[in-house]
Amino acid sequence: MFHRAHLAEFLGTFVLALGVAISIAFVLPLATPLLAAMILGLFVYTLGHVSGAHFNPAVTIGLLTAKKIKSTDAMMYILAQILGALAALIICRFFITNTQLLAGENTLKMAAGEIVGTAIFTFGVMSVVTKKVHANLSGIVIGFSLLLGIIFASTMSNGILNPAVALTIGFSPVDVVGQIIGGIIGVQLYKAIC
Repeated sequence: MFHRAHLAEFLGTFVLALGVAISIAFVLPLATPLLAAMILGLFVYTLGHVSGAHFNPAVTIGLLTAKKIKSTDAMMYILAQILGALAALIICRFFITNTQLLAGENTLKMAAGEIVGTAIFTFGVMSVVTKKVHANLSGIVIGFSLLLGIIFASTMSNGILNPAVALTIGFSPVDVVGQIIGGIIGVQLYKAIC
C-alpha cells in the first residue's frame, strides 16, 4: 500500500526527471547538471523528512546494501520512483514536442562513467544518511554530490546517475547497471572509511 513516503518518492523523482528532460529539450539559463543539483537539493529539504529523499533507485539499492532501508520499503520506493519517471515521460511525450532523448552507447566506458559518478554521489548521500553532516546542510551536500558526480561521469558517459531519470531521457541497460554498481560502491566505500 502506498503511503506518504512513497508519494514523496514519486513526486521528487517526477520533478527531477521532468526538470532534466525540460533542460535537455530547451535552452535554459542553467546547465542541466546545475538544475538537477538544485532540484535535488530543494526536495531534500522539503521532502527529506518524509521519505529520506532518495528519488533514485541506485541510491535506494545502495542504502539497502548498508541496511539503511528495509527490503520491502526499498521495493516500494523503487516502484514509486519508476512511476514518477514514467509520469514525467508521459508529460514529455505529450507536451514537449522537441524532446531529444540522450543517445547512450552500451560500452564499458559509458558504464565506467556512471559507476564513478554515482559512487561519488552516493558517497555524499551516506554522509547525510549517517548524520555526519548537519541537517541544515543536507540539501547542499547532496545537491553538490550530485553535481560533482555528474561532472566526473560526463567525461565518459551522459552523466545521468539515476536509473529512473534514464527512463525519461534515454535508457541504456549498461548505464543503469553502472548506476546501480556505483550506488553500491559509494555507500560501501563511505561505510568502510567513515
